[in-house]
Amino acid sequence: MSETNPSLPSKMLSPSIRWRRMLLRGLLLLLAVVAVVLLAWDLLVARWHETTDNAYVQGNLVQITPLIDGTVVSISAEEGMRVERGQVLVQLDPADTEVALQQAKADLARTVRQVRGMYRSVEGSQADLAAQRAALERARADYQRRRSLATSGAISSEELAHARDTLASAEAMANSAREQYERSKALVDNTVLATQPDVQAAAAQLRQAFLRHARSGIPSPVSGHVAQRAVQVGQHVQPGNVLMAVAPLNEIWVEANFKETQLRRMRLGQAVELKSDLYGSGVKYTGRIASLGLGTGSAFALLPAQNASGNWIKIIQRVPVRISIPAEQLAGHPLKIGLSMHADVDLHHEDGTVLPDQVASGTVFATDIYAGLLDQADALVHDIIQRNLPAGNGAKQ
Repeated sequence: MSETNPSLPSKMLSPSIRWRRMLLRGLLLLLAVVAVVLLAWDLLVARWHETTDNAYVQGNLVQITPLIDGTVVSISAEEGMRVERGQVLVQLDPADTEVALQQAKADLARTVRQVRGMYRSVEGSQADLAAQRAALERARADYQRRRSLATSGAISSEELAHARDTLASAEAMANSAREQYERSKALVDNTVLATQPDVQAAAAQLRQAFLRHARSGIPSPVSGHVAQRAVQVGQHVQPGNVLMAVAPLNEIWVEANFKETQLRRMRLGQAVELKSDLYGSGVKYTGRIASLGLGTGSAFALLPAQNASGNWIKIIQRVPVRISIPAEQLAGHPLKIGLSMHADVDLHHEDGTVLPDQVASGTVFATDIYAGLLDQADALVHDIIQRNLPAGNGAKQ
């Protein structure tokens, strides 16, 4: 009989055999415990989380572009420097715009004085028309009187003809005065000086010249840090040329590209734990799902995949998920655009929606650095008009 016969009592087996049996039983017990732990971990932890390393920091890159053409004479910020909203970053040569502004001021002042002359011309034409109408009435009365005398033979027919010619001349002069009055009145009818078309056209030219001169200094629309500076002193730039960019690093988010099989239970508002390769696992950020992508990366690619042609191989697609990060969490450990992140989505709360229910309303991004320029131009127009009125403000305003 073999010494390895399992039917033999354990005390009759050799010590090595007994040791192997104990080791095998211990190994089976360990495997059972590991299986139970893995099952419990999957049921209690893993099934409530979706993770990915395919996540990167994204943010707004506000491009700085000129609104007018010109030559760069100074640059106020270098790569990586912090700038404030409204700070002038690039200054263009203001000589040409200054000359154009002074010309526009002179044109408006001259136009105001010319329009004042138009109002005076209307008054003069009106007085001349009144005088011509009075002369016409005298000539008509004189003719009527002479015609009565001519029937009785008191005056000659030659004198009556002379009176008739005088009446016709007075009528022609009155008609001419009326036409002159109507032409003068048409230029200023139903207007005051500030709303007269010639004045408004000159004022518009002044506003445009003022705006062009003000835009020779190129400000930053937002506060942030300078990136991608490409402009150089002496460079002639055109509207639309990208001179540099400003990145507001307190307004960034993470774009995590999850597999389509991971999106089944994701909802808006779910909490996300984020870790960056820059700081390691010692620094964690708590974000929220702000939006779930409306399409895969390949669908929105410059050259979308043509799956209906050629050989086809199924590839699991990825969908971008936008994760917001509160600004206060970035104060101590700022992130930079493009950094790699690890995202862990907590799926415990599935009461949110996949797509937002509320319609977008209001303004998402805005800047007011250009808002006051037109008001300043209007104030300049008003000042020039006032300074070119007569001392007693006799002209219509």
